[in-house]
Order: sequence, then structure tokens, then C-alpha cells
Amino acid sequence: MNHIVYYTTGILLLSVVVLVLLERKYPYTKGLSLFREGFWVDLVWYTFIQSYFLKILIFDYVILPVDRAWHLSALHLVTGWPLWVQVVFFLITHDLYIYWFHRWQHHSKLLWRTHEAHHSNREVDWLAGSRSHSLEILINQTIEFAPIILLGANPLVVPIKALIDAVWGMYIHSNINVRSGKLQYVINGPEMHQWHHANAREVFYANFSTKFALWDWLFGTAYLPDKKPDTFGLPYAYPKDYFVQHVHAVKRISEQDLLQHKLFNKYYHLRPGLIKWLGKMGRRSAEPPQRNPEPAISK
Repeated sequence: MNHIVYYTTGILLLSVVVLVLLERKYPYTKGLSLFREGFWVDLVWYTFIQSYFLKILIFDYVILPVDRAWHLSALHLVTGWPLWVQVVFFLITHDLYIYWFHRWQHHSKLLWRTHEAHHSNREVDWLAGSRSHSLEILINQTIEFAPIILLGANPLVVPIKALIDAVWGMYIHSNINVRSGKLQYVINGPEMHQWHHANAREVFYANFSTKFALWDWLFGTAYLPDKKPDTFGLPYAYPKDYFVQHVHAVKRISEQDLLQHKLFNKYYHLRPGLIKWLGKMGRRSAEPPQRNPEPAISK
């Protein structure tokens, strides 16, 4: 399996390079800094640290103990299916689940608390999608990968699907000015998902699809006007620190309030100076970003 890790990591890194180059060449929103505000929080805390620990928690302490207790994978319910059929099956079924759960998150005040961090970036690019509350990831990825393991799927399905998830997630959030034409009725892309992250009332209950846009068109939640969003993010102030964002989901509190607590105060002042300095690089320039009037590339 080690060679699979090398392949998937290589494809993932190559995808990042391609998406960043396309963002620079054909930006959906002009003037967006490569290291925009919140970039390092998303990269260091959400992409690397949170993902690493949640992977251990989900697989080693949730899914595998369930399988050892109930021996469900021993039933080999999907083992005989061809690998590509297994991948397609789990892609479609999980994507349909994500559509409805995502839609529920926008309608439930309780679930919205676990999802609002994902919408807090005021500048949306290939990395913005990584910002998701740990509880949201714990729920969604457990429901995503548990059936794959418990139904006895080919072990390759997990890394293949994880790679597709990662690349597709980066793509739909990417700051790329692209029009997919009629393909947009089936495949989700930046043109619809950028609108989902807009700070606009009309899209709060729209564009919930992740991979397959057909769910939005089929269930009447698609929103794709000819114009582009004026602003992105939440209509209210939201913390910028990773830990404060997590506490904020449970109790509305600011960084200044948390600084009154000795433990957080110590953490706050011991944060690496490099991260603070790099964070300044992501601040928006004095001149606001301008949007391209027409798509630069099309499919």
C-alpha cells in the first residue's frame, strides 16, 4: 500500500500546483493574494494538524473497533464487485448523503454551528475548503469511510476516494474563472460553489452539491445567475484563531474574552512568530479585489 500513498500524494501535490497556476492565470476574483487572510490557519491547523489527528480518531478509534466487534467486513457484501464499480458506487451514494446533510446544516441552527467555520473565509481559493470544524469532519468522514470498510470493499477504495475528495474539494473552491457549459448541470465546479460561499441571503439555501451538481438541479436548490458575488464569507464577525473558532461553535466568545483564561493566554503568546508574520502576508491589499467580467476559460 505504500506505493499507493506515494501515487496519491504525488497526484494531490500536482493538482495543487495546477490549480494555483490556473488561479493566477484565470482568477475568478482578481487581486486575491496567494497567501490570503487565513491561509496559514487553513494550511497548518486544518489541513495538516487536524486532518492527521482526525484520521487516527476516525479509523483507529471508531470504524475499526466497530468492525472488530461486529465483524461486518467479513460478510464481504461488495468484495466481489470490480474496483471501479465500488469506487463509483461509494462516490455517488456518499455525495447524495453529503448533499442532504449539507442542506440540513444550513437549515438547522445547531448543525450550522459546526458548519459556519467553513463559510468564514472572506476570500475563497483552492485551500478555503479545508476549513471545517472538527466535529463536522468527524461526522462526515465516519459516515463516508465506515461503509467502505464495513461492507468489505477493496482496500484501494479508501485512498482512491480520499484523493478524489481532496482534488474535487480544492477544485470547487478554487478561484478559477471557468464556465462548464451544460456540464455544470451534472458536475459541480467553482462557478456554482463560489456562489455558495457568497455573503448573500439568496444563496444561503442553495448550491449544496459537492461533486455532482445534478442534486441541486434535481431538488430545486441550484442558483447560478449571470453575475458574480460582491462579497464572500459570513454576514457577521467570526474569530480568526483555530481554537477560538472551535470554542465559538459552542459558546459565542472572542479572542479577547479567551485571553482572560491563563491557558489560552499562554498558548496565544507562544504561537510561532513565523506563523504570525506569514499571516500578515495574507492580508488584503488596500485596493479591493476586482472580478473578471467574463469567464477566461471554458469547458
